[in-house]
Amino acid sequence: MTNPLFAKVSTAWHRLLAGVPSQCEVCRAWPAQRICEDCVARFARPRLRCRTCALPVPVGVVQCSHCLRQPPPLDACVAAVDYGFPWEHILGAYKFHGDPGWAGTLGQLLRSTPWAEPVLEAADLVLPLPLSPQRLRHRGFHQTLLLAQVLAADKVDAKLLLRVRNTPAQSGLGRAQRLENLQGAFALAPGRLSDVRGRRVVLLDDVMTTGTTLHTAATVLREAGAEHIAALVVARAA
Repeated sequence: MTNPLFAKVSTAWHRLLAGVPSQCEVCRAWPAQRICEDCVARFARPRLRCRTCALPVPVGVVQCSHCLRQPPPLDACVAAVDYGFPWEHILGAYKFHGDPGWAGTLGQLLRSTPWAEPVLEAADLVLPLPLSPQRLRHRGFHQTLLLAQVLAADKVDAKLLLRVRNTPAQSGLGRAQRLENLQGAFALAPGRLSDVRGRRVVLLDDVMTTGTTLHTAATVLREAGAEHIAALVVARAA
């Protein structure tokens, strides 16, 4: 599990940053949070989504036709927003330009999303999708782990699921190429099988594109005997 003292300090730090006035990243209002309440209301409106892949669906539809034909290894999937303006820019700043201060804002956005709170409350474990050591050194911090600590610090285990193979970036690849790229990329830490068997697990990521990465990780957990696997993501690409 994550060091409890580190998790407590990290969570307190993100809460402190969330309360510091600044300029809204979107409309430039001042003083505001990093994204003001008006912009959240405008650009983070709740949408009806497929319960297992989080793609938008029409009224009255619970699960999309693709998931009905080919059930994914996820029992539930919740996304806060669509991957478009302004979230694409914000997540890029957070993930690729060394701005970990976004963790508190994005974590609060995800927690306030319909169905996210019940998924977190029911979970035994919250697992941020792991980075390879090479990617972590390059980026300087694990952006999904910071989100996990904001959401459910007492349930986070960042050492159970491992990225055992450094893979090329998924961006620009089709689904078949992504699947091939991720073969053998994830594994459970040695001796941790009993920590997964019969447990309710939440996988956490910042962006879900085709779902290949989450599905590959979920398959490892399913084969280890996880009882229920849900995914939480900040943004879902169409």
